[in-house]
Amino acid sequence: MAKLPQFRKAAPRPMAGRRRSTVVWHRLIRSLLYLITWIFLLLVLIGNLSNKPVLRDTYFLKIDLSDIIPLSVPNAVLINSIARSIGLHDFYQVGLWGFCEGYDDTGITDCSKPKALYAFNPVKILLSELLAGATIALPAEITSALKIARIASEWMFGLFITATLLSFVLIFLSPFAVSARPPQTLSSDPQVNQAQHIHHRHTFVLLRSLPFTIITFLVALFTVAASIVATVMFVLFRNVFVSASEELNIKAWLGIRMMVFMWIASAFSLLAFILQFGSCCAACCGGRKARKAMKNKDSARQMREKNPPSSSPSENSGRTANAS
Repeated sequence: MAKLPQFRKAAPRPMAGRRRSTVVWHRLIRSLLYLITWIFLLLVLIGNLSNKPVLRDTYFLKIDLSDIIPLSVPNAVLINSIARSIGLHDFYQVGLWGFCEGYDDTGITDCSKPKALYAFNPVKILLSELLAGATIALPAEITSALKIARIASEWMFGLFITATLLSFVLIFLSPFAVSARPPQTLSSDPQVNQAQHIHHRHTFVLLRSLPFTIITFLVALFTVAASIVATVMFVLFRNVFVSASEELNIKAWLGIRMMVFMWIASAFSLLAFILQFGSCCAACCGGRKARKAMKNKDSARQMREKNPPSSSPSENSGRTANAS
């Protein structure tokens, strides 16, 4: 009985690049970083828009006027109860698109209509709430800082909106910055380099790695800059109100939840940029030894082709003897 031929597995071809699982994880990590960034930036955008869970507790600054008259003043409790009758609310809290107001016993009663490029103006808000003929003396430091605050608020609004849009786009585009065969996987063996496809290092760096590095830098810059502007501006407002507490007994504090949200977004956007920057540096500088080895091999081969090895004298004498 004839034996069937035995089939042997061919020798595996040399593989170039990363494993598929490694490529998938690299891409998922980049998308995940921008997904987290986008979620927290979105919470910053929608914070304090309405009287709903999470949103009502997400604000930049909260001003408490419930005890605007110090208790050291005679009949202070009665005067503070009358403060409602002249139009004042117990508290006002500020978001990116507007402000909300309410009372301590009932919570938020109303929120302003969302407005693009909203600038917080406590003087305008409080005076517009007062009934005709009523007035309230606010610290002079507030009115002097309102112009700077308006410009800072507009910049903060634009930076947050731009960072949110770019981070949303990068959730889907950032995986394309990862190549299955990045330039740093270049090998000195030509067979390895030609196993899958031709290696285009300059094309990858100029058309993929470098543009993504610039975009991720802008996202990180806009997010961190907006967070810095918001933190500095509302810290100054809080300090101004607190400094006037002896005269008016106005309380003010920062919204911890809003601050945490925007700084978490800043941290993740900065982490994504560092990751992409490192990948770009590796793409530009990786594979130097392999390229140098390949260059040395090519130059050695060209030298052998130009200067073929000449025959030795013993070989020449042997050839002459054989000929004779």
